[in-house]
Amino acid sequence: MSDPKRSDPFGELFGDFAVRLRGDRWQPDVDVVETENEVVVRVELAGVHSRDLRVGVDGSELCITGQRAAAESPDVRRLHQMEIATGPFERRLRIPVSFDRERVTAHLADGILTIQLPKRGRRNVAVERG
Repeated sequence: MSDPKRSDPFGELFGDFAVRLRGDRWQPDVDVVETENEVVVRVELAGVHSRDLRVGVDGSELCITGQRAAAESPDVRRLHQMEIATGPFERRLRIPVSFDRERVTAHLADGILTIQLPKRGRRNVAVERG
């Protein structure tokens, strides 16, 4: 059995990271979970500022785009390893559950973008316990 990294010069150079590159954009890692009331999407975006981030909904598709700036290191003499993607990114996800587009929320904290997509027809009601 042949090693796909051996036949791909980028695979040899960048390892598994090359799989996450798509043309001129990279793709952040994503988790999508469903609860009783909503679909929650978590996107790993360490080093991305909210001003460089856009979240949009087109029908049942969620589109997350933005850019991560390269860390400035003027004193670098030699690059030994580079796996953290910089530049523009894009992630498009089809959400297989009907959700209320008017109530979608997004919050970026500690390098994780959390997007909450409330299910259509569901209303979260706080229950007081006595």
